[in-house]
Amino acid sequence: MPHSQPTLILVHEPVKACFDRLVAEGYPTERATEISSYLAQSTDLAPEFGELAAACGKRGLAFMAAELDDAATVLAKADPRATLVWTLTDGVAYFRGGASPALARLNGLRTIGADDSLFALCQDKFRSGAVLAALGLPVPAVGLARNGAWLVEPPASAAGWFVKPNRLGAKIGIWADSRITELGHALELSRRVFAGYRDDVVVQPYVAGRNVRASFLGLKPETGVEALGIAFVDSGGDFQTMADSMALYGDTGQAARDAGIYAEPELEPVAASQPAADRAIRAIAQKLTAGVGLKDVFSVDFRVEADDTVHLIEFEVCPGLPCFDFRDYCRRQWGMSLADAMAETAANRLLR
Repeated sequence: MPHSQPTLILVHEPVKACFDRLVAEGYPTERATEISSYLAQSTDLAPEFGELAAACGKRGLAFMAAELDDAATVLAKADPRATLVWTLTDGVAYFRGGASPALARLNGLRTIGADDSLFALCQDKFRSGAVLAALGLPVPAVGLARNGAWLVEPPASAAGWFVKPNRLGAKIGIWADSRITELGHALELSRRVFAGYRDDVVVQPYVAGRNVRASFLGLKPETGVEALGIAFVDSGGDFQTMADSMALYGDTGQAARDAGIYAEPELEPVAASQPAADRAIRAIAQKLTAGVGLKDVFSVDFRVEADDTVHLIEFEVCPGLPCFDFRDYCRRQWGMSLADAMAETAANRLLR
């Protein structure tokens, strides 16, 4: 039987599909809008599917974008000898992208990125934090609360605490009062989060410092942590709220661009001002790739203090590819547009 044409299949969960499902499950429209906004990279990348197809075509690949609800059918028909699956979003709670690498494995298809077990782990901050702590990595200890009651009490903290949903989004607090000085307020926030988002909250000691994003794309299979792009991400605030996040991506971000009020956070290479912190982050990333199995494409979030103390906040197996920071990384590290970098990565896996 002849081989099919080598094909990259990009599986993505559209915002509307998630929104409609959440509303059907009884979420208020405003909450469903906020939750589904985390899938905005599907919205932001869709206009570039033609560019991606052209970049793949130049390298001898076919390209197919498959919506998550169609993935079971599409992947069941794919040729295992000539197919590579790239999943654009994770998710086992509000989002369902974690089903994609599992379906790929079920059908004997190769994938870009971590195995499906990490898609589940990374979205649960409490469980992933426990794993990272067991590896000896510098993660803040956390407590866990559900609807006003402690499941695990947080450690004492002279600097106060930070409260965030356990399974939603990345490192943000939902509201501007997510940094707290009284644990009673953490329980109040947990009631708010449970009422609006049906989620627990993690409560971690507040750690000072600047926000850092480490981005990685293994353009070639042998690429190591030397290819990490490590940058301070300065948005003008100590942490990101839900409103801040929504202003950057998807339809809300596009509206801000149209109105001329869109402002991307500033990126500054950590090595330029704190080379010791840059080295520490690369060592942590090396331990992550070995201990957890991160590979191919991922991002890691940190807080870095002025004395080079590094706090690991969390990792993502599906970084926001069309986001400003990952595009900047592709340009700086690989000298390529996002489409070319993705196509080159796929070609190096399928053809070489």
